[in-house]
Amino acid sequence: MSDTPPDRLSTNPRSPHFDMEVLQRGVGIRFKERERKDVEEYCISEGWIRVAAGKTRDRHGNPLTIKLSGPVEAWFENPAEDAQAESGA
Repeated sequence: MSDTPPDRLSTNPRSPHFDMEVLQRGVGIRFKERERKDVEEYCISEGWIRVAAGKTRDRHGNPLTIKLSGPVEAWFENPAEDAQAESGA
């Protein structure tokens, strides 16, 4: 697995951009020079993130999200399992 996070990632399992293997490694997000822990979805190339809009829910019970535009940086918080095996050997 690469050490570069995907360009677009979502925490919603119904999204086509959902990837459980990547999420299990932990992805850190910096948006407008501030680290964010509440990001539901992001896109680096388009420069936006989606965050929950408070406790508001839509008619299906999903949290409502708002899209914020600005510079987005992403990184993995945990090293890849392959890298751990190589360094531990």
